[in-house]
Amino acid sequence: MHSFASVYQLATATATATTKMDYKATLNYLYSQLPMFTRDGASAFKNDLTNTLELCKRLGDPHKKFKSVHIAGTNGKGSTSHMLAAVLQTTGYKTGLYTSPHLRDFRERIRIDGKMIDEQHVIDFVEDHRQDFEDIKPSFFEMTVAMAFDAFARAKVDIAIIEVGLGGRLDSTNIITPLLSVITNIGWDHMNMLGDTLPLIAGEKAGIIKKNIPVVIGEYQPEVADVFINKAKSENAPISFASEEWFLKSEAGSQKSEVLDYLEFEVLPKNSPLTTHNSQLTAHHLRLDLPGTYQLKNVKTVLSAVEELRKQGFAISDEQIKTALSQVKKLTGLHGRWETLSHHPLTICDTGHNPEGITEVLKNIESTPHENLHVVIGVVNDKDISKILAMLPKHATYYFCKPDIPRGLDAELLQQKAETYGLHGEIYVSVKAALKTAQSQADKNDLVFIGGSTFVVAEVV
Repeated sequence: MHSFASVYQLATATATATTKMDYKATLNYLYSQLPMFTRDGASAFKNDLTNTLELCKRLGDPHKKFKSVHIAGTNGKGSTSHMLAAVLQTTGYKTGLYTSPHLRDFRERIRIDGKMIDEQHVIDFVEDHRQDFEDIKPSFFEMTVAMAFDAFARAKVDIAIIEVGLGGRLDSTNIITPLLSVITNIGWDHMNMLGDTLPLIAGEKAGIIKKNIPVVIGEYQPEVADVFINKAKSENAPISFASEEWFLKSEAGSQKSEVLDYLEFEVLPKNSPLTTHNSQLTAHHLRLDLPGTYQLKNVKTVLSAVEELRKQGFAISDEQIKTALSQVKKLTGLHGRWETLSHHPLTICDTGHNPEGITEVLKNIESTPHENLHVVIGVVNDKDISKILAMLPKHATYYFCKPDIPRGLDAELLQQKAETYGLHGEIYVSVKAALKTAQSQADKNDLVFIGGSTFVVAEVV
């Protein structure tokens, strides 16, 4: 496997249109020749779906050849996508899963029954359609979405779980007509592209709600609920709020060394006046192999989504739900969500990177027994990180670093900004150097946390 950073470095080589490429050269072509959000930020964000539609048209409209569930949201959409895919896989449906970004290998973005597509598939797709790319000049994300849709159509999946990359209304994935739309929640992220108020951000994400297609909203948030209710009404789309459909009765977990390995809990149905369709929800006693307590919100969203799919004829038993959620990581390859990397010293990473995500991370840090806290942190340079820095604990020791991507914020600048919020620490030349130092300085009862950006976590998992 290649890390994101090492793969990106391959882009220093040049692939010509007449050269047969191997996998490394193909990745080089993907990263270097086409604009991508990971590298270029807002400049790679397109304001319409023209390129995706044209590219898929040349591919024979693969997105019309399989059933799908479309999942958007500020936080939790990746976890929700993986959990739902795990349920469908366990039930026996051939399941496609499209997510972004990847952590270690580009092919993590496109899975079928939990397995990444072959390297040869990536090579062949790019080789077969290079002229189309030269003609249309799609973004990295547009091309990758088309690759996923083509892979799912060729594999004849029974259903595909499609995670939105950014926003919703103008996201490249939004050319599908799914069986179900899901929006996990709304928070402060990508404001320079989606809007500087929560209702504006919600409006962009509500763009995946389609005529007569049911929609599950994961979290009822008073400040944006009407955005979804009104959009659903205008599209005649049945709407439900998962947080209002389920009640968490109990929560427990098993300790292995100092850290929680899993969550065990019971969820009970409750009547919701916000649901515009009949529902026959049943209680569930579940054990989830994703120990971050924020996953409790996502589980409710998954259960409501499953209920919708059951109504549409999918045979999913309660026992299959229980089995699937107990082994999400094994079934789907999900990483980086409150993941323990080491017990000596206790070292945990998480991809949470916006105020809402950091809030959940801090809750988990507080509930994890430790004496001193060591934080390895890096961020990207196109976000306002002031809200995040204001939230972080001043008593921790910080290890400032830069994720190895062009959008990474220089570690010295991060340190300077952090100092204004009373956060103190040293600068390190890389994420791994920062982590090595943090672990060497931590005592046996300390906690080392790595985060601030998905791309920081990608270098350590």
